[in-house]
Amino acid sequence: MGKLSTQDLLGEFKTYLFMAIGLSLYCLGWTAFLIPANVVGGGVSGIGALIFYATGGAEGGFKIAYSYLIINAFLLYLGIKVLGSQFGLRTVIGIGMTAFLLWIGQELITQSPLDAKADRLLATIIGGSLCGAGLGLVFTQGGTSGGTDIIAMIVNKYRNISIGKVILLCDIIIIGASYFIFWDFTAVVYGYITVGLVSFTIDLVLQGTRQSVQMFIVSKNHTSIADRLSNEVGRGVTVLNGQGWYTKEEQKVVMVLVRKFETNHVYKICKQEDPNAFISVVNAMGVFGKGFDTIKAK
Repeated sequence: MGKLSTQDLLGEFKTYLFMAIGLSLYCLGWTAFLIPANVVGGGVSGIGALIFYATGGAEGGFKIAYSYLIINAFLLYLGIKVLGSQFGLRTVIGIGMTAFLLWIGQELITQSPLDAKADRLLATIIGGSLCGAGLGLVFTQGGTSGGTDIIAMIVNKYRNISIGKVILLCDIIIIGASYFIFWDFTAVVYGYITVGLVSFTIDLVLQGTRQSVQMFIVSKNHTSIADRLSNEVGRGVTVLNGQGWYTKEEQKVVMVLVRKFETNHVYKICKQEDPNAFISVVNAMGVFGKGFDTIKAK
């Protein structure tokens, strides 16, 4: 095995840093808002919440972190088998981080920032949104927090179905079971609101990072622009032959496909190389191939 370069190490560090931030948001949503409001969300954390409430809740119930670790141990092998060893490593780290952060959260957060039981709907909205944003950030790094997330990632690998929708389907039974803990139908309603918010926020985060644009650049300095786009942005560049119809002069048109968040870098390069460059930007409905999405079809 060859030595990892500095760039590779920085890339791995960035990946796990964003995973840690995402999982911190996820666990904050649970421990500061959902648990104090007696709301059951989805996934393995939702099962852990059911166990926690059923065994006494805040009066000494079995902590969510422990249930989370035990249940995920049974699901981890499936993820490694289907999604590969690299994904398996990130899953192990993700599960470990989540369990630790859930434990820390329940230990340190003894009171919600708001009156969670009185403002149950507000706690549900904030908690669900934090959980969804956190999981979405984790998914952008190719990681997972385990549980039904593993199932969702497996389905998404072979079918072009959004991760949020798969998780939503997996969580219906878990949320419904909360009725038999609280004997309160409103608990089920708040649970479904939570899952809907999580699903919506996950898709919102993922779509934001996957949006792509097609850029056409007409410039006399097309060579230097194309070189810098290839070397600095790391995207494939195509130079097309064109003709200005008014002047009848031959023109070179640089075409490049980039993620939306990379467009500012492209603008910067164009401005530095040719402030008078003509740039056209078009939103791409989908881009499949190296560096973008993978075609998922039978």
